Amino acid sequence: MKIAQLGLGLMGIPIALRLQQQGFDITGWNRGGEQLERAAEQGLAVSRDLAAAVGAADLLVLTLSDKKAIEGVLFSTGSKLSLAGKRVLQMGTIGLAESREIAARCEAAGARYLEAPVLGSIPEAKAGTLIIMAGGDAADYDACLPLLEALGQAPERVGAVGQGAALKLAMNQLIASLTTGFSLSLGLVRSEGLDVERFMALLRTSALYAPTFDKKLGKMMTHDYANPNFPLKHLIKDVDLFTRVARECGIDPSVPEALSAQLEKGRDMGLADEDYSALCESVNPQRD
Repeated sequence: MKIAQLGLGLMGIPIALRLQQQGFDITGWNRGGEQLERAAEQGLAVSRDLAAAVGAADLLVLTLSDKKAIEGVLFSTGSKLSLAGKRVLQMGTIGLAESREIAARCEAAGARYLEAPVLGSIPEAKAGTLIIMAGGDAADYDACLPLLEALGQAPERVGAVGQGAALKLAMNQLIASLTTGFSLSLGLVRSEGLDVERFMALLRTSALYAPTFDKKLGKMMTHDYANPNFPLKHLIKDVDLFTRVARECGIDPSVPEALSAQLEKGRDMGLADEDYSALCESVNPQRD
């Protein structure tokens, strides 16, 4: 099976390299030349010709940023791609209806479609320990399973197209909620001059604790959010997606709307490209 991976961004490169290291015949393509060069420097086989990469592949792995990017690559009149007989594996974070729409367009073009968004970041991609939530036909899932098993220890088919996307948005909403809530509590502890480690020791013994608190505590204490595995701008996109989906599903959107407003403050502070835990700076703008 020959694979073309379309999209070599923050997660795209480590996913593609992991697949190549696991013996898959994979060629990477990216819209921007800088990331393509970076991938080549790290040993990934790359192509500058989208049509050639797609034409030679049996499976297209999409690690593109959003629905607009996917449509621009697969369906724009300029690309003139033939998708007939190919299988499309969509691994980015997009909306439920968006995934279903792309699936329908793929099927109309003669291709099969499976969504498989992931939870985890660059270290997990490199180690093959991503959490993978696939949605689509069981036969398509089985066909992609060897690849998914190379990227995650226990990939799961959770249901139909759109349901994998729903689980991924549910997970990413928790990233925003947990990080914002922890930032609020940490802000109060620090403003009162309480010992942060005493607070953390008590928190770790409680049912309130989540490992992400310790994972992000050091960044929040030092105000150093450089070299992100998941930048704030991506979390902003995902919470906005969750808000839109919540409205469509009849879920009260007021909480994700408030989260979005808080995250946007971080963008306004120039933190969009920093680690998402930089939202602590907008929650607690006072410096030590």
